[in-house]
Amino acid sequence: MEDHGIARLGLTQLINQQSDMVVCGEAESAPGALSGIPQHKPSLAVVDLTLKNDNGLELIKTIRSQDGSLPILVVSMHDEYLNAELALRAGARGYIMKEEAIEKVLTAIRQVLDGKIFLSERMRDRMVENQLRHRSADKASPLELLSDRELEVFQLIGRWRGTEQIAQALHISVKTVEYYRQQIKLKLGLKNAIELARYATECVQRGPGARETTSQG
Repeated sequence: MEDHGIARLGLTQLINQQSDMVVCGEAESAPGALSGIPQHKPSLAVVDLTLKNDNGLELIKTIRSQDGSLPILVVSMHDEYLNAELALRAGARGYIMKEEAIEKVLTAIRQVLDGKIFLSERMRDRMVENQLRHRSADKASPLELLSDRELEVFQLIGRWRGTEQIAQALHISVKTVEYYRQQIKLKLGLKNAIELARYATECVQRGPGARETTSQG
């Protein structure tokens, strides 16, 4: 499921060139994907996080609720940090960025088809380090208090997106974005929008190491 026709065509050609794989269906939107899955009965769903008028994470959750046995691989242009965790929490079994080499994409597809989880070595190391750090500190990362949607909003804040831009990106209302911003500040113990923007920016730029404590001051 990919909303960019050229990218979808390229991925389709790549898969169809393999002797052990074939693309049985394509879709540019969530409704098209959800109607096509029971029709084509794929062994794997390849999903992008950015879809035409839809949210990839919500699509993953819906697919999982309708067919819990169908493995899902996310192939996305968005950076792994936060997005990979969000995708796995939503029900995906792997995450790979579009900029990776062709061989890596094929490896990811085969690994997920084999029932394994695929992440880049960099992301896998980050997650292991994060878990070890939390275990030694005997406490959870502050960001683990956030829901999937709150994490999405948090990440976009860290990328300096305004409220209206976030609303458009996530296909929700401005009022809903404001609600999530308030919830994030409450959960992370941040006093105002400035602290929220500063902490979110640190997390996006520096990676998991910035996730241990909130930025106060």
